[in-house]
This record gives sequence, structure tokens and C-alpha cells, in this order.
Amino acid sequence: MQKFCFTQFLVMNKTQDIRIEEYNYDLPDERIAKFPLAQRDRSKLLIYRNGDIEEDLFFNLADRIPSNSLLIFNNTRVIQARMIFQKETGAQIEIFCLEPGDPVDYALNFSQKDSCSWLCLLGNAKRWKEGQLIKKVGTQSTASGGEFELVAEKIESYGETHLVKFSWNNPEVSFAEILDICGELPIPPYLNRKAEEKDKQTYQTVYSKIKGSVAAPTAGLHFTDAVFDSLRRKNVEFEELTLHVGAGTFKPVKSETIGSHDMHSECFTVTKQTLEHLLNKRGKIIAVGTTSVRTLESVYYLGGLFEKNKNTVPENVTISQWMPYNEENNRISVEKSILNLLHYLNENGLSSLTTHTQIMIAPGYKFRIIDGIITNFHQPQSTLLLLISAF
Repeated sequence: MQKFCFTQFLVMNKTQDIRIEEYNYDLPDERIAKFPLAQRDRSKLLIYRNGDIEEDLFFNLADRIPSNSLLIFNNTRVIQARMIFQKETGAQIEIFCLEPGDPVDYALNFSQKDSCSWLCLLGNAKRWKEGQLIKKVGTQSTASGGEFELVAEKIESYGETHLVKFSWNNPEVSFAEILDICGELPIPPYLNRKAEEKDKQTYQTVYSKIKGSVAAPTAGLHFTDAVFDSLRRKNVEFEELTLHVGAGTFKPVKSETIGSHDMHSECFTVTKQTLEHLLNKRGKIIAVGTTSVRTLESVYYLGGLFEKNKNTVPENVTISQWMPYNEENNRISVEKSILNLLHYLNENGLSSLTTHTQIMIAPGYKFRIIDGIITNFHQPQSTLLLLISAF
């Protein structure tokens, strides 16, 4: 037992000691596409398989995917999470909504008609130490039309993030509509440009459904109806899950070693149908995007928690970033893990489960569920680059 524990400590320690400077490369600004192609599926496609690299175009994806594979998509939809308020002094305060505070459920929060709170990032925060911010909203796009006031009040601060309460005096308007009316789409900072009206369409996947992300799962942006049709002709099957992408996806690793980097937490939901499909497609599961990867791999560890404690409640759980590197958490099979989750759903009459993950996937990680990844290129010194390196 002493030797076993010492071995698992070395595995985790080796991963945590990875120096992020080893995952750096030169990325000139002119090599970053500021806007997508007019035809999404005409983007270049690079294929890496068993050490060999080839190039193609994305609309030929079906030629590169094994028949009878199962593609897993993240169906989250980007919200217009960035709002600008102006103080009486003229100072502009940017409020960037990250995740719901009260109510904590996304759908319930979006449906509120008078007030709600969100965990937010603040731009120019030093200029807003106390008091309310008021934004007059004039619109004809709501049921009642006319003008109303949106009030923001800082309730608590937690380092870089702040709990902000929003309230408004138009009971016909939901908070989802507030964001649509007042918010701006938070396109990635590395694009170095302002959001434009067309981004509302081009910075969403064609299959996005569930509002909640502050960044798009960008690997899916290249899919079109034509690509889906070609995949169906090859008997490729599809399933969806939901992980609401947080602003942490833009956060570079600033510590020298990744062991000192705190992963952001993200909310995900997986359905009973998807879990059942995963069981039937072992060995042929391809994740579309790193968010789908993180969700699917977190599913394994969530099922492992049920193995240890049958009374586990997913809503009260977060898959911690270093959980996968402890051998004790890797003892059950993937099939057993998924069956544990299905048993929980059946026992409670549920069709889906929701929880949070902080999982850190870096070299040294053992992949449990996925067999392939469709992904975009990733920023230097990012956790996403570490994930791809691990695979």
C-alpha cells in the first residue's frame, strides 16, 4: 500500500510540475482570423492520426470520420453577457455576467421578471465602489414597449468576481430579454475587435439551443447542414450535452507550473439518452470541442462518486481539477460508472443530471470515455492546449 500511494503521488506531482512555458509558441496577430468565412464548412481541416498529419477542408469531414461513430456536441448558446453602464460622473462600468447567483438555475434566472443576481467580472471596477448604476432602456422589442430602468447593485465581492443584483421596473420583460436588449456578445479578446451585429449569428453553432455560455464552443462553428447530411450518409450518429462555457476559457495560465493554476468551474448537464448512447458506442466516441471532452470525462468521475456514496447528489458536487490523477478515483470501469448514473436517474425519475466540473486535463491524464476530438487551434500557454497535448 505504501508503494502504491507513493506511485500515485508521483503521477499527480509530475503533471502539476508541468511548466507552462513549455506550451508556448509564437502567434502573430495577423495569423488570427478576425471574421469567419462566409461558408462555415470551407475552413481548413488538419488531421492528426498516429503521429501523421494531413490537411483537408472541413466539408470533407465525413471522409475522415469512421463509420458508425458517435459525435457528441455541446448545445450551449452564447448570451449577450457584456453590459455597459455609465455613472453620473461619465465613467463607464462594464458588467460581464458569468453565471447565475440567485436563482442559481439558468433557465429560472433567465425567466425572472423583476430582479435576479449574477456572478460578474467588472471593468473599471475601481470607479464603482458603492451605490447603484442605472441604465435607461428604451425599446419597442418587448411586450409593453416604452422605456424602463435597469438597476445594478454590487452585493458582495470575491476577489476578481462580484455578485451583482439586477432589478428593473417593467414586469413584462424577462432577464433573458434584458440581456438581448442591453447586452453585447462577448467575442474572444484575442480577436482584438469590437462585436458586430453579424456576430450574433456567426458566433453561434447551428445547433445551439440552451442559453448560458459567455463563449462559443468554437469547434462546432464549422458544422453546417450539409456536413451533417454527409455524416448521416456514413451512419455517424449524434448526441448532445450542455456545458455553459465560462470566461475562464479565455484565462491564460499565469503561474510557472500548472499545479498553481486554479481551474474555473463550469456547469454541465447530460441526459439519460446520451448516457445510454455512450454505453452502446464504446470505442467510437468523438467529442466535438474541448468543452464536450471535459464534460464526458467528468461523467466518468461523477459515476465514480456514486460508487463510493450512493447518496451523492449531483447538484451538490463539483468534479475537482485534480480528481482524475488519484488512482483511487480510477478503479471502476467506464461501463460501471455510466450505469451508476443511469441507476440514479431511474431511481429518481429524472431524464438528466446537472453538476459542475473543474477538471484539469493535461499530459499524464488517462482518457476514459472519448476516442477522438474535433477541435480548433488553441492559444499559447492555455489549459486547452494542455488538454490537446494530453490526448
